[in-house]
Amino acid sequence: MLLIYNFLVRFYLILILIASFFNKKAKLWIAGRKNINLINVKKSIWFHFSSLGEFEQGRPVLEACRVRFPNSTIVITFFSPSGYEIRKNTPLADHVYYLPLDTPANAKRLIEAIDPVMAIFTKYEYWYHYFNELQSRQVPLYIISGIFRPKQVFFKWYGILHRRMLTFVTHFFVQDNESERLLKNLGINNVTVNGDTRFDRVWQNAASVKNLEFVEQFKAGQPVFIGGSTWPEDEELIAQLVPLYPDWKFILAPHEIEEGKITRLLKLLPPNTVIRHSEINGKNLSAFRILIIDNIGMLSSLYQYGDIAFIGGGFGAGIHNTLEAAAFGLPVIFGPEYERFKEARDLVELHLGFSIENEIQLKAIVDKLIGDKELLAEKSTLIKAYVKENTGATESIMKAIS
Repeated sequence: MLLIYNFLVRFYLILILIASFFNKKAKLWIAGRKNINLINVKKSIWFHFSSLGEFEQGRPVLEACRVRFPNSTIVITFFSPSGYEIRKNTPLADHVYYLPLDTPANAKRLIEAIDPVMAIFTKYEYWYHYFNELQSRQVPLYIISGIFRPKQVFFKWYGILHRRMLTFVTHFFVQDNESERLLKNLGINNVTVNGDTRFDRVWQNAASVKNLEFVEQFKAGQPVFIGGSTWPEDEELIAQLVPLYPDWKFILAPHEIEEGKITRLLKLLPPNTVIRHSEINGKNLSAFRILIIDNIGMLSSLYQYGDIAFIGGGFGAGIHNTLEAAAFGLPVIFGPEYERFKEARDLVELHLGFSIENEIQLKAIVDKLIGDKELLAEKSTLIKAYVKENTGATESIMKAIS
């Protein structure tokens, strides 16, 4: 099985190399891994994140480690350009790298250079050679905010190697009882159910959010519908709402902001009603109904100005972060691909989140929320309470690893 795993890792590299000729992210993935200049340090704390979303999820633990272990060197690695390119200069770390391809030589080289006293991986990312090297050096390895589902490779007949990876982990901090049950069925008992650190992160963000004066000018006292991390399928639906609710304003923050994507979005919207963030200087923002955020990193602050949110990704691989909006009390709407996300399932069950498959369903939900101000206010209170009730995972983790 290890031979197959090594082959698949290298085959993935070949696919990324091919994709790099026409895909910007793939090009960054390749370029970032050329001649990684590892700096030798002693007794670091190593955090690994798949991408930007996992960074934000694990950030409360990262910040807590910075406070609890002020003399320790913090090293961060990312798998994806979406994490590295945005957070490569974060003050929370002393060194930030792309994670080299998972080979025995790369694992040995990285771990020798950073000399970790512990390694903390967020949610997922299971790399055999890195895990094996950590275990051989008796370095504690923690998985935080882990979540497991029966369909994952660990629980398939062919998942022998991946089940072995689980035995390399010192302790699992998982989001729910189902994850604990699945692991214990494999004989993995070093498990604690303590929730999701994202709740701590979004609650912290909501409590200390910075004001955005240009959004206040745009809002001009009117209710706002926010589309967060939207994809084309989401944007086509949201565009249908614009003429139906003339008293509402709309803020759209696309997941991808390449010029071609923004141009396509503009074609969906009524002319002369749209302003892009990159073009706001000198404009009377209150005169526009639609604001397009054509940059990265602002979304978590935008939700403070919203009343209802549509979270993108639900017509593709899966929805993006619903909790950032929920922490500000916004009922959330999203597409049908949400089952892999416990918080989204919770919100649907509590009637605070709404999954839709088409324009008719979207309009019905929006009509209900917009048409009843008391109902909207009630759901806002309940959804904030849900987020607050689920905070505390970070404190639990820090007590265990300190």
